[in-house]
Amino acid sequence: MLQARDLTLRVGGRELVRSLELALAPGECWALLGRNGAGKTSLILALTGLRAAHSGSIDLGGRPLASVPRREAARRIGVLLQDEDADFWGSVTDYVMLGRHARTRSAWGRDEEGAAIARRWLGELDLAGHAAQAYRTLSGGERQRARIAQLFLQDPDILLLDEPLQHLDLRYQALVMRTLAARAAAGKTVLAALHEPGHAARYCGFCVLLYDAGRASLGRSSDMLTQANLEALYQCRLEAAGTLNFHPT
Repeated sequence: MLQARDLTLRVGGRELVRSLELALAPGECWALLGRNGAGKTSLILALTGLRAAHSGSIDLGGRPLASVPRREAARRIGVLLQDEDADFWGSVTDYVMLGRHARTRSAWGRDEEGAAIARRWLGELDLAGHAAQAYRTLSGGERQRARIAQLFLQDPDILLLDEPLQHLDLRYQALVMRTLAARAAAGKTVLAALHEPGHAARYCGFCVLLYDAGRASLGRSSDMLTQANLEALYQCRLEAAGTLNFHPT
């Protein structure tokens, strides 16, 4: 379990998260929703240990996250950040295989097991036909799916994803969300920062809503994703368009 206790995050004098209590358990799929600049990326960075908290604590399996050795943490927690380097020198398969770094003894040895799993994820994410292609020649959406395949190959217990649907068309948004939900159903812990409440409602059992000035609320998606909550979250009027689907008006 990854747990934040009384967590407060501040960036540039702004309080983004205040006294957050959050416990992410195996088998749960969480959506992280909020306006641009609300603190979604900062929270994900803090939960991975990449950004220091102003106060509070983050524990991994009952231990302070900061005390967990880096290699062990890489086996337990995987993160997909928004920023990427599109100039990777090798093939798509080479890029995806970087996800095995935390689970192999040598970066230069043969890893037949890892290669087989990489081929599986490339197939699952509709990239099998691009396996030998130079990574830097992929489209933005194809690179995004390759990045997600790399994370799946890493096979961490906890997957933290910052806008995993960026650059993806509707077909691949649905594919990625189905796959994330399946990872959670298989016992993984998933938290994804999203912009579309409809995806959160359909695929995520739990939600964190980050409002302005550090306020947050969280719980089951069926309780959190109400029209009133979403209008307060995004500060615009919404119109219901089917069950748990809302459009700005």
